[in-house]
Amino acid sequence: MSSIKPFLDENFLLETKSAEKLYHEFAKDLPIIDYHCHLPPDQIAGNHQFENMSEIWLHGDHYKWRAMRTLGVDEKYITGDSTDEEKFQHWAQTVPYTMRNPLYHWTHLELKRYFGIDSLLNKKTAPAIYSQANTLLNTSEFRVRPLLQKMNVEIICTTDDPIDDLAYHEQIKNDNFNIKVLPAFRPDKCLMVEKGKSFRNYIDKLSEAADVEIEDLDSLFEALTKRMDYFHERGCRLSDHGLEYIHASRLSLKKANKVLKKALNKHKVKSDDVEIYKSVVLHFLCLNYHQRSWTQQFHLGALRNNNRRMESSLGPDTGFDSIGDWPQASALSRFFDGLDDNNQLAQTIIYNLNPGDNEVIATMIGNFNDGSTRGKMQFGSGWWFLDQKDGMERQMNALSNMGLISCFVGMLTDSRSFLSYPRHEYFRRIVCNLFGNDIEKGELPDDIDWIGKIVSDICYHNAREYFKF
Repeated sequence: MSSIKPFLDENFLLETKSAEKLYHEFAKDLPIIDYHCHLPPDQIAGNHQFENMSEIWLHGDHYKWRAMRTLGVDEKYITGDSTDEEKFQHWAQTVPYTMRNPLYHWTHLELKRYFGIDSLLNKKTAPAIYSQANTLLNTSEFRVRPLLQKMNVEIICTTDDPIDDLAYHEQIKNDNFNIKVLPAFRPDKCLMVEKGKSFRNYIDKLSEAADVEIEDLDSLFEALTKRMDYFHERGCRLSDHGLEYIHASRLSLKKANKVLKKALNKHKVKSDDVEIYKSVVLHFLCLNYHQRSWTQQFHLGALRNNNRRMESSLGPDTGFDSIGDWPQASALSRFFDGLDDNNQLAQTIIYNLNPGDNEVIATMIGNFNDGSTRGKMQFGSGWWFLDQKDGMERQMNALSNMGLISCFVGMLTDSRSFLSYPRHEYFRRIVCNLFGNDIEKGELPDDIDWIGKIVSDICYHNAREYFKF
């Protein structure tokens, strides 16, 4: 009898009997709270129906695009003008070469969980899979809302710019959709004072959205305050920032005001002055998050848009980003200490993209837990390039060693795809395997009920209690 385990069976990623028990009895059937994603709210509001597998699966997925480029697939079949069927065929030809990349697991989990397709995707099986999936996508059960319900999603937090009117969120709420869809405040563009014309264009749009003429720091703060109030009234309870590192220069409102005025008057600003401006505005925002009892999220460490030729051709967020290596500890310490000094530090989640900083982040959060809230400071789940088995395990091992994994708020998709929810299953299986292996090695007691409670807390209950949506 062969000892080789079947691929993607019910005990996928579960190496021990204890892991199997933890997953099937305590984690598998829990609802999903997706507290950070990039799903388009207009498609949820309109209960969008996708035309084919390429539209739902390949349009906008830079993970897949990077893999195809690496294999030598022409850009025509990735983001170019070829047909959707041709793009799907080239992705299918790529999939067998993605073994040991999480794309291989995600691809087949998504085919299996949504479409009931067990066949491995490759050049030979592509036509039949494309046809079968497209047939299902053209039914009412495969519109956006049923897809979310199929995965037992309970709450979704989208990512929204301060200038957004949130009309689609209002429509979803008024429809009495049984999944709560809430906005999250992402004001990064107001920090990008070094961007010249694009920054000024954005400030004009913010002025219009807030009905405030922004001409200095005070009026910028007034506009941002009005937009935070607007978001709060519509259910927003989270903010998010995607930064290379935390901006924590010495605060000077006077200098920051001069920098903003120079930028608005089309003058170039020096890098040191940019840091002062960003530090002041970020500090102001975080004070307001605390005032509103929001949770603030920081995604740190991405080196974006490395390939200028391809950015010029395709735009940003098209698969040319990587892990950065900025020092994080000192700035995080100064920034959080400045907020905590007057007890104005909001609940915080830090997502780290450089695994070399895992222990830095895991210990930094412990400096600012004050007993006011269970797990007030969170080390967020493995993000982007670390959103895979090794990355998640390393994040959870660092958190376990340096803090309390029992207080961890768990997984999120951080995705633009409505087919990404099996990533929660992937995460839950990995969590259960970590704890199950420790039980069977004698490193944890054989107390399935208690450890099962910890597992279910990580997978669902901690997030529900933490965010109080």
